Amino acid sequence: MTNSAFAATAAGNMTVRLTITNECKVQTGGDLNFGSHGVIDANLDQTTLIGVQCTSGQTYNVGLGVGKGSGATLAVRKMTSPAAATINYTIYRDSARTLVWGETVGTDTVTGTGDGNVQNITAYGRVPAQLTPAAGDYTDTVAITVTY
Repeated sequence: MTNSAFAATAAGNMTVRLTITNECKVQTGGDLNFGSHGVIDANLDQTTLIGVQCTSGQTYNVGLGVGKGSGATLAVRKMTSPAAATINYTIYRDSARTLVWGETVGTDTVTGTGDGNVQNITAYGRVPAQLTPAAGDYTDTVAITVTY
């Protein structure tokens, strides 16, 4: 019987690799909640945050759709009740509520450059004074699109 002793070694290298591609994600889309009110005889203003996360250095544009209310436009979006009554509202890109937020890159979207972290963008909503419809819950769903 022979006794083998291992005294020799061999060494080599292993390559570890990861390719990062440009990417952006909508991480959060907060509710734009105007609360509870009776007669809408004055502007109702509210804000919410949209969280976008992109790879470092990646430029992006955030667009908002018109929503699902029948007859809605960017300037006059529509929340709808189960009875098909509507309440008009608008979403703006600025706190003065003068720049309507839309979905055409270079025209009415919000731009940014990613830094790898979630970046919060404020959406400024307004329900203008208007003829108040029947009591009830009014909602809409607005698509958030990040183009990069």
